[in-house]
Amino acid sequence: MEVKQVSFSYGDEPVLEGFSLSLPRGRRVAVMGESGRGKTTLMRLLLGLITPDSGSIEQGTGERPAAVFQEDRLLPWYTAMKNVELFAAQGADTEGILDDMELGEMKGKLPKELSGGQQRRVSIARALAYKGAPLLLDEPFKGLDPEMRERIADRILARADGAAILLITHDEKEAELLKCGEIIRL
Repeated sequence: MEVKQVSFSYGDEPVLEGFSLSLPRGRRVAVMGESGRGKTTLMRLLLGLITPDSGSIEQGTGERPAAVFQEDRLLPWYTAMKNVELFAAQGADTEGILDDMELGEMKGKLPKELSGGQQRRVSIARALAYKGAPLLLDEPFKGLDPEMRERIADRILARADGAAILLITHDEKEAELLKCGEIIRL
């Protein structure tokens, strides 16, 4: 994915101006900054949910980004397993991914029956099962205790299969956990 001189404003309020970024396979970048600086807007632009005012965003051949949003965005009428299967790539090991997220006994539960941290891990599992690249993570460890964050970060790296990772976070420790070699401050 290539982001070239992208600018975006909400009305008269510029959020991003002339932003460029290259996300080749294997690159891990953390984007940090205060609230309202454009981190989530950048993710929405990368996913094509909004269109830049100027500049361009080019997907690589065959690329389709996967995402963990700030909100879990789980479908409340589907079980944890079905929420993951619904978006899984053909042949994805959905059961194994849920096991990696330490949700083996929760597969048949609806989101309302899961804790906030468990719902978060279902969201991560869904993005990993989608097998997209790059992997875009907006505050993926929200609601997870420090030990769980470490275990889940290791499993994200193992399951990402070399895909580029863009992490949006307020916590430099999270950037370290995902082995982000570069931090961009907005």
